[in-house]
Amino acid sequence: MIMKSTVKSIFLALLTIFYLNVSFANSEAKNSTSHKEKEEFNVGEMIMHHIKDAHEWHLFGPEHGGTSIYLPIILIDGGLKTFSSSNFYHGEIKTSTDHKTHQEVEYLAGTGAAAGYAMFHEKIYKLENGTLSFEDGHVHGALKPFDVSITKNVVSLFFGAFFIIIIMGSVARFYKKNGAVAPKGLAKFLEPLVVMVRDDVAKANIGEHKYKKYVPYLLTIFFFIFFNNLLGMIPFLPGGANLTGNLTVTMFLAICTLIVTLASANGNYWKHIFATPGVPIALLPIMIPIEIVGIFTKPFALMIRLFANMTAGHIIVLALISIIFINQNVAWGALSVPMALFISVLELLVAFLQAFLFAMLSALFIGAAVEEAHH
Repeated sequence: MIMKSTVKSIFLALLTIFYLNVSFANSEAKNSTSHKEKEEFNVGEMIMHHIKDAHEWHLFGPEHGGTSIYLPIILIDGGLKTFSSSNFYHGEIKTSTDHKTHQEVEYLAGTGAAAGYAMFHEKIYKLENGTLSFEDGHVHGALKPFDVSITKNVVSLFFGAFFIIIIMGSVARFYKKNGAVAPKGLAKFLEPLVVMVRDDVAKANIGEHKYKKYVPYLLTIFFFIFFNNLLGMIPFLPGGANLTGNLTVTMFLAICTLIVTLASANGNYWKHIFATPGVPIALLPIMIPIEIVGIFTKPFALMIRLFANMTAGHIIVLALISIIFINQNVAWGALSVPMALFISVLELLVAFLQAFLFAMLSALFIGAAVEEAHH
């Protein structure tokens, strides 16, 4: 059932992007026959611009030249090079002809300290002969320096970690000062969540005798995902970044669960991997590879589930709002705004649900690794 939910989320996200791109392509084709050379509203580009990572934190105004917080670019390319991303976003917009499609492709050429580099789709390349070459819509032949820049998602991660430390520190000081009393303030809101993770997630899935040492880890990933899911729903600073919809972040969280699971695994766990009880010896050469693959598919499912569900929510909300600009009529807001509001409220539930599922399944995998043999 959980895997079905993941597949549905991935399919919904891909279908939405496909529909938006096709719809816009049809609209663009119709308008190209007119004599008015008017810049079209590219829905797919707008959505991808909002959900992907960036080297700036855009606040308002046009995409290039608007009001933004420009983040530091840090490159390792024959030494350490640092400069502001404004050298790209306020740099020169150049065009190059795609060798296959013969279409013009725009990219940002750096100025000042960023001279010699260019940015295309938030990736930084070294310029070859002062320009970038493209083939089938992708940069061709250009080298990429090692990029360790502070991006929008990195700053969002810092914000999320800071909020968790402040909030949890405040709650911890309350209990340290007052002892085991009826909670007040933030403690009144957070204590039920802590008890839920301890009792319904850790104890229920790991076992009454072994769950305690895993509670700190499960609480950390639960509140990290939950708080950053909520931050991603806020359309302005410090929110607006799609951190938990970033595949790198969800992959790291899944790897953490994998490491904890394998480090906790006992002999009974490995026996089920390499000598599955009740399986004939002749079938073990088939079962062992399947069991080994299963070790890695479980955290992979964690990674994809969180990524797909959070990204799909952002895409749907932005797609609904885009109806107004596609039709160029504010009256469509009477339909799209209530629908977007409904999806946003639904996303509040999804923000909690995805944090709960990630923690619960992590506890389930750890519980299977520490379970003793039954006689």
